[in-house]
Amino acid sequence: METSSHDIVLIGGGGAGLRAAIAIAEANPRTDIAMVSKVYPMRSHTVSAEGGAAGVAADDDSIDEHCYDTVSGSDWLGDQDAIEIFCNEVPKELLRLEHWGCPWSRQPDGRIAVRPFGGMKKMRTWFAADKTGFHLLHTLFQTSLKYTSITRYDETFATRLLVDDGTVHGVVAIELRTGRIRAILAKAVIICTGGCGRIFPFTTNANICTGDGMALAYRAGAPLKDMEMVQYHPTGLPFTGILITEAARAEGGWLLNKDNYRFLQDYDLGKPTPTPVLRSMELGPRDRVSQAMWHEFQKGRGFKGPYGDYLHLDLRHLGEHKIETRLPMVRELCLKYENIDPVRQPIPVRPVQHYMMGGIHTDVHGATPLKGLYAAGEAACVSINGSNRLGSNSLGELLVFGARAGKAAVEYVANGVERRHPNHLLAIALDEERRLEHQYTSSDGTERIAKVREEMQRTMERGCGIYRDRATLVESANKLSELKERAARLRLDDHGRSFNTQLTAALELGFMLDVAETIVHCALNREESRGAHQRRDFPKRDDTKYLAHSLVSRTGEGPPRIDYLPVVITRWPPGERIYGRDH
Repeated sequence: METSSHDIVLIGGGGAGLRAAIAIAEANPRTDIAMVSKVYPMRSHTVSAEGGAAGVAADDDSIDEHCYDTVSGSDWLGDQDAIEIFCNEVPKELLRLEHWGCPWSRQPDGRIAVRPFGGMKKMRTWFAADKTGFHLLHTLFQTSLKYTSITRYDETFATRLLVDDGTVHGVVAIELRTGRIRAILAKAVIICTGGCGRIFPFTTNANICTGDGMALAYRAGAPLKDMEMVQYHPTGLPFTGILITEAARAEGGWLLNKDNYRFLQDYDLGKPTPTPVLRSMELGPRDRVSQAMWHEFQKGRGFKGPYGDYLHLDLRHLGEHKIETRLPMVRELCLKYENIDPVRQPIPVRPVQHYMMGGIHTDVHGATPLKGLYAAGEAACVSINGSNRLGSNSLGELLVFGARAGKAAVEYVANGVERRHPNHLLAIALDEERRLEHQYTSSDGTERIAKVREEMQRTMERGCGIYRDRATLVESANKLSELKERAARLRLDDHGRSFNTQLTAALELGFMLDVAETIVHCALNREESRGAHQRRDFPKRDDTKYLAHSLVSRTGEGPPRIDYLPVVITRWPPGERIYGRDH
């Protein structure tokens, strides 16, 4: 087995991972950094973010207002100490990106342009046309190249954390190009692997979003937090799930049912502010808009399509110039994947899984309960998002908490971490190598990866979709238990070493099944409706019992253990969810 040693290993090369790496290099240029990513960093899912990043910039806005919007949008499940840190630090991070070369869109007078976004009462979302993630990731990657202390392990898939005596000391990974298995030792590990949307059949997430980091931490003994909180985005393309950014509605797009009616005016999307400031009812919180669309389908007011019901997003009244200058990627996606031009035709859309509010349990410095292990980005749960993330808060979260995790890891390493004897860690790594070697040669199994994966996705959509109830959740839990047993009997036809995508898919399926199980059990335990978690059998929010984070831990062979942690309340006691709107 090949081995290498570094001070800090980052798993994931997207926005959070790159920001953490830069923060480490800036804090101590002598720190030896390794970045392990299963794709080339510029293929990370951050590149697909379209709408923008929220941060106070205008004179009529304030940090307190951003905090309150985020607290209220989270349905009071967000930790307010983390939210205050985030809202205070994110404008500095966005300005830092400007200095590093991010081409933010401008107002005519040269100042940073901002646009409205769902659930925000003020215009505070910075954007770069509708390719914000693309430009943000390019900026971070180009900035990271100037630090020689960063060693990249591109197209290298992490399969196990090296844990000894309750402390993380590195990772085992497969080099996809050669199939070689490598032990990468480190004094600290930071997980920045993104979300797990591929657990669901219709998702805006890329194929690489399979919950790897969440499952790695979970298997190593770190708890996951608020896993039942799964966000659906109202506007995904019906077949591919490709995101049509919220910016399309921020620029004035309308949601219409089959009667060509703006149906959102019939739904309670949240108590409106006395002085509405948003231009459109379409900019309600994502959970409420998705739920309204679901109800339209139940009432038979949706269009029927081969991939289920859908509604229309109409941009035609915006005109070609505005669409081409402010929403060029929306037009490109519609032309390429639906063969329609939004300048002349409405866009078919349906709610699709988009984001995980839950993830690896961390404090405000990115530290997990497992010594030496940190996490940031969508893989982590700080929690600023609670039960519903406001659009455009996630890119800022990558920056703020990626940087904080990097700085905390440097401090941890500088305090003199006791490194375990390499031979001791190598024994653990060799055990993982034997498991992987067995999977390379698995030809006596009977189950097919695609079949098990498809059944898992259908199970999650049916049991853990926009609306849930006890019966379907129990059914889903039982089905996932069966699928985990079947996944132990997978048949692999490809026994080659170089880019064995079948082996990668099998390992990803194992990760997804573990994460799916935590989602279902947490949803079953939370007997209330809050944000993205809607129980038809418990339709009310219950602050007496459930103003708390769920913490789910692995127990071995049986179902996971679920505990609860109180939400941090600093200044805003629970109340009604409020946002600005203008009908």
